[in-house]
Amino acid sequence: MPNTKSAAKAARQSERRTARNRSVKSQVKTSEKKFLEAVASGDANAAGAAYKEAVSAFAKAAKRNVIKGGRSSRKQSRLQLKLNSVLVAK
Repeated sequence: MPNTKSAAKAARQSERRTARNRSVKSQVKTSEKKFLEAVASGDANAAGAAYKEAVSAFAKAAKRNVIKGGRSSRKQSRLQLKLNSVLVAK
């Protein structure tokens, strides 16, 4: 238990931020998973749409400091490479 009012407030804020960050991370992982499924199916149109959604989710998460910017950039780059492989195979 917090010993001071300020510590109690900080604990409440931390709980809210943790819940928000968990939600954003979950949405990012879901969008990435949908993209990878679309790539595995070989459907270039679905993969393209899922790619846009996934890249947007990563960029927003990085902008809000939920994930680090470098991780976001690295994931976006790797997703682009996978999308390119599907487009070339098409």
